[in-house]
Amino acid sequence: MNKEQAQRMTNDKGFIAALDQSGGSTPKALRLYGVEESEYSGEEEMFDLIHQMRTRIITSPSFTGEKVLAAILFEQTMDRSIEDLDTAKYLWEKKNVVPILKVDKGLADETDGMQLMKPMPQLDELLDRAVEKGIFGTKMRSVISAASASGIKANVDQQFEVGAAILAKGLVPIIEPEVSINADDKVQIENILLEEIAAHLDKVPSEQQVMLKLTIPTQANLYAPLIAHPRVMRVVALSGGYSREESNKLLAENRGLIASFSRALTEGLSAQQSDKEFDDVLAESIDSIYQASIT
Repeated sequence: MNKEQAQRMTNDKGFIAALDQSGGSTPKALRLYGVEESEYSGEEEMFDLIHQMRTRIITSPSFTGEKVLAAILFEQTMDRSIEDLDTAKYLWEKKNVVPILKVDKGLADETDGMQLMKPMPQLDELLDRAVEKGIFGTKMRSVISAASASGIKANVDQQFEVGAAILAKGLVPIIEPEVSINADDKVQIENILLEEIAAHLDKVPSEQQVMLKLTIPTQANLYAPLIAHPRVMRVVALSGGYSREESNKLLAENRGLIASFSRALTEGLSAQQSDKEFDDVLAESIDSIYQASIT
């Protein structure tokens, strides 16, 4: 583990930029950016365009370690370069932004109110490549839609089981059991989830730490015990479908919780904007998310 990066992730102010849209979510991300599906053909062109968008964000003057702590990358982004440097290397050496890799392969079909992660047969090889590329940590997402105690346990069990394999490689996993913001029993789900995560954290070896990425809770500061837990490096929040304005408002009510926004970060950015217009919108977005993250 890079100690300077660990120190930064533990203590510095800022938020995590989630730039990890994968195959399934890329068309929507491009559409929101003003690039219609009729403008490209095939996955190769699609991924070229999303890399151009990410490059434009990362190279923007406002995207620096002053307010952005880390960036979560899609596997293809890790394997590509920016200004002739590997993306992870560019982020750290040029921007002082810690590189993190999304490792999950998407969601399985819903059972028991849960969407667990699909199997990851190539995880070991991917983690080895991540270490070689200078990646600091990983992210993996599953989803909770109902207050099923057995389902939530299975969800968190899976997250921490994969997390242990990631820790064994010297990387810091971001455990992400997302709670659907549309769940009728969201408050009940979050209380069960809090207990389940706390029980798992107590089993993490004393010399190791994980990060958590959670939906902003309905009850402000519900996750304070997790933020204070010695096995937790950082607790970050996903925007989960809320607008940036709403996400920032809710986030600011939770002391010590910082943002890890994707769509809320890129809201308002367009391929049709001039570089100045693009940079101005991004700077405003970064500043507002930063302010909400330092409460």
